[in-house]
Amino acid sequence: MSSSPISTQVRRAAVVGGSRIPFARSDGPYATASDQEMLTAAVDGLVARYGLDGPGAVGELVAGAVLKHSRDFNLARETVLGSGLDARTPAYDVQQACGTGLQAVIAAANKIALGQTESAIAGGADTASDVPLGVNGALRRILLEVRRATSTAARLRALARIRPAHLVPDIPRNAEPRTGLSMGEHAAVTARAWGVTREAQDELAATSHRRLAAAYERGLLADLVVPFRGLERDQNLRPDSTPEKLARLRPVFGTGGPDPTMTAGNSTPLTDGAAVVLLASEDWARRRGLEPLAYLTAYETAAVDFVGGDVAGGEDGLLMAPAYAVPRMLERTGHGMEDFDFVEIHEAFASQVLATLSAWEKRGLAPVDRARLNVAGSSLATGHPFAATGARIVATLAALLAERDAPGRGLISICAAGGQGVTAILERA
Repeated sequence: MSSSPISTQVRRAAVVGGSRIPFARSDGPYATASDQEMLTAAVDGLVARYGLDGPGAVGELVAGAVLKHSRDFNLARETVLGSGLDARTPAYDVQQACGTGLQAVIAAANKIALGQTESAIAGGADTASDVPLGVNGALRRILLEVRRATSTAARLRALARIRPAHLVPDIPRNAEPRTGLSMGEHAAVTARAWGVTREAQDELAATSHRRLAAAYERGLLADLVVPFRGLERDQNLRPDSTPEKLARLRPVFGTGGPDPTMTAGNSTPLTDGAAVVLLASEDWARRRGLEPLAYLTAYETAAVDFVGGDVAGGEDGLLMAPAYAVPRMLERTGHGMEDFDFVEIHEAFASQVLATLSAWEKRGLAPVDRARLNVAGSSLATGHPFAATGARIVATLAALLAERDAPGRGLISICAAGGQGVTAILERA
């Protein structure tokens, strides 16, 4: 039996649309919603909008979560089976901390570019409410000994060693295993190193809320956000947020040092949610009468040594990898910062955004026009379900480019735990 020849032509991967549920603060409206339930709701938003329920309508689903239960070992595939997609749609999981959603998009885009599939859905989900609880390490060892025991007496002897302290579960901590510091504490070190002020952070945070509110009001997100569990907009959104109101909040990170500047208001809250993006070849979109919003044209990842590198000096701060990834990507593509109509930086913390902007300038890039930065708000206003953020940003940026109805270009920059960064470029011809 002969097989079709493999295409060697690289195609453009189009962003056709996006879908997400409103993001919710942890332990709120989605407290009992699983990653799979939220991801399925986001996927079904695409299925309904673009008629993706037919046999073979989508080539594959790529998605992931950072905080995963053991039951979610096959999250993407189980989502397919629980959604309106054809049950024969293959799926697989990816994970790269906060870069998961964007890495899923990149993985799907690469297959489309190489002709290995015509369409794909990519994204992620995370819940900070329903986190996996691990069995206490000492209890786990006893239970394994019980399982290995060959007699009832041996099992009883092992079980007799269980003490009340063994019943305390292991709860995931928001801390880097190599340093023991939370992401916020790491960001506070970087903020101090780059001289980021409290006033600048509060101004950026208030702007994020104001711009997200405006994006909802003008209908930019109407085709991207599907209601879920009683929410129609992101729960964290505070349209009336101002620098003056934020200035009243007390610092919560970096309080062990002088003049702490990071508060709950200029830091991203723990969040639950899911987001996905529909990607396709131009032919696939054309056959269905769909106009691509934008095209994914370049991407770059990087990592820093946040354990042994220049952390105190700010060069190797935990969240500073995009400071290296973006200059490399722009050098490779021949672009300058002035070539971008939009710049989307994931707002893990306002201080991290401001430090990244300063680092780019230090590395020779032109200053970012603040009128082009996160023009529809970002994570400080929406919240940040770790694996969902990348897909949210891709879909929002694509919608912004399409809204202009003119050629344009947008930059995406996402920092991630483990000292990593994932960046990309979207273009509309």
